[in-house]
Amino acid sequence: QVQLVESGGGLVQPGESLRLSCAASGFRFTRYEMRWYRQAPGKERELVASINTDGAWTDYAGYAKGRFTISRDNAKNTVYLQMDSLKPEDTAVYYCNCPNTGSWGQGTLVTVSS
Repeated sequence: QVQLVESGGGLVQPGESLRLSCAASGFRFTRYEMRWYRQAPGKERELVASINTDGAWTDYAGYAKGRFTISRDNAKNTVYLQMDSLKPEDTAVYYCNCPNTGSWGQGTLVTVSS
């Protein structure tokens, strides 16, 4: 059974950092691109970052460039999203996704507020 489990969300103040994790199971993790999406209240889900199978290629939404870093550990079947210099507008539920399998995690809430 394909499963993606996100963790690491929480409440932080503007300017602080968080690292999200997504543990994958039930499929050949090393074969597939992985992505992070987010959905803010009242808004559509949007793509945050993507990473290829070996981590050599990454891509980011404009607002994430320079602040967020996507990475993966294929030995642990885990993809990460390091988020620095967080802003209130980064508040959202963050989701892990494998586009090839169509799998989604349950999401982890990130709240940035003073």
